[in-house]
Amino acid sequence: MKSLQVNVRRTFDSYGKDAQGADITILRMACMANETMEKARTGPAASWTALEGTRLAYERTLMAWVRTAVSLISFGFTIYKFFQYMQERGGAQVGHIITPRGLGMFMIGTGLFTLLAATLEHWRSRKRLHQQLTGMQVSLAAALAVLISSLGILALIAALFKQ
Repeated sequence: MKSLQVNVRRTFDSYGKDAQGADITILRMACMANETMEKARTGPAASWTALEGTRLAYERTLMAWVRTAVSLISFGFTIYKFFQYMQERGGAQVGHIITPRGLGMFMIGTGLFTLLAATLEHWRSRKRLHQQLTGMQVSLAAALAVLISSLGILALIAALFKQ
């Protein structure tokens, strides 16, 4: 505060202006601007905005994992069904290290595992955030992850029991 007052006084003195009256006005405006900036950075509104932004980032991250898991699950199920269809027509030969059914089940399982890990991390993050941000909404991304997980489990059961 003292250095700001000295700098303002030097500036006005060097230009030959009235350092006494203008100095006080400029100093008051500078102090008000500093107080306003400090409140904006550390006030409850800024804190809430930052925490809400963090919550939304957690939601976006889980949605990206859901998208990845859906891709793995659907691609694995498609591989399984395509080669099952080809075997029924007599066009596919199964004698490789891993069968198409095995590859499909592996991809479905990988999708389910990534979705489970991402959902658990999302819940842990929301739990830590809930300590600071009260009144958080229900996570729609987590609800979607549970729905996709149940569909993935059904796809895995279908691939497991249908020969």
